[in-house]
Amino acid sequence: MRLTKPSGEAAPGDAAGEEAASGDETGAMRQSASTARWEPGQADEGPAPRFWSVRRVPAGLVAAALLGGSGLLLYDIVSVRADRPAAAWRRELADALASRPLDDGWVVAGAALAMALGVCLVVLATTPGLRRLLPMRQDSELMRAGIERAAAAVVLRDRALEVSGVRSVRVAVGRRRIRVAADAHFRELDVVRTDLEAVLGDGIDELGLARRPALAVHVRRPAKR
Repeated sequence: MRLTKPSGEAAPGDAAGEEAASGDETGAMRQSASTARWEPGQADEGPAPRFWSVRRVPAGLVAAALLGGSGLLLYDIVSVRADRPAAAWRRELADALASRPLDDGWVVAGAALAMALGVCLVVLATTPGLRRLLPMRQDSELMRAGIERAAAAVVLRDRALEVSGVRSVRVAVGRRRIRVAADAHFRELDVVRTDLEAVLGDGIDELGLARRPALAVHVRRPAKR
């Protein structure tokens, strides 16, 4: 008697082979994903974009000023079209602009103020803002993460206080540099500085920042009282 394998069904040996092949592919995918994962100490790929501020307050103030000014001017124009006299403020403003020379102090001051406000608005529109947030490495294209400078400073300060010989420490986290000032009440200063650089270097790597800031460590003896 001859046994045949029905079409569309896999033999037990073939199924085992397919499972082994799929297992190998899964293992290869996991291995590639693990090798692609960022590890502490890995070099940065490039600067990450900063977070952009919404700036609701400046936008609201500008919108309110434009709305109030345009509404007041439109009301006065409609009143003039309705055979009513123009508002006193508009007549005085027109007379002042027609009679004052360009080198008058009030004209120069008003032009300087308008230019300063314009420059401020341009700066607000072209800069990201949110300087207190440091961008972290982006593992997913759908989500971005960031850490506040104050939180990063607290984490690094706690790590620095674990170093033997450190009595107190102050950490200032910036966008490009982290400054650490520590007081050591025993042990050699060079040894404490070396341990701090090693511990804080590992702490900075564990923060997962997109751009690794430089580290500046200063160790001194506490002032005698």
